[in-house]
Amino acid sequence: MSEIAATTAHEAYAFACMRCGHGWEQAYEIEHHVDASNNAFVVYKADGERVPSPLSTPTCGNCGGHVVRIMRAGRVSTVQQLLQNRRPLDDTGTLDTGTLDREDEAVAATAAPAGEHHWHLADLLHPFRK
Repeated sequence: MSEIAATTAHEAYAFACMRCGHGWEQAYEIEHHVDASNNAFVVYKADGERVPSPLSTPTCGNCGGHVVRIMRAGRVSTVQQLLQNRRPLDDTGTLDTGTLDREDEAVAATAAPAGEHHWHLADLLHPFRK
């Protein structure tokens, strides 16, 4: 098939596996092509490698499950930030900065690098609980 036209779009998605709770984010280059017969087709690339459409049958990299929730980009990383910035509350429900200790600082210092977005479903849902 000879290609006569192509445009590229960039999109990113957040994913959460409903089977094991694994969460991740991935950016894609989406190439829109039209072949010589005027048939349109799309090629998805992640990290420079051709991949299947993340919208058709996403697969969990942790358990291989296919029951995966697809969300807009930033959902997993937003929860990651909330969990990293979480501070204990005192008896009145306000921020208790006096209870922070060296262990909390060590946990924050050894958190996963910003490029790695792997969370369990329970972590993703925690901010929505009362």
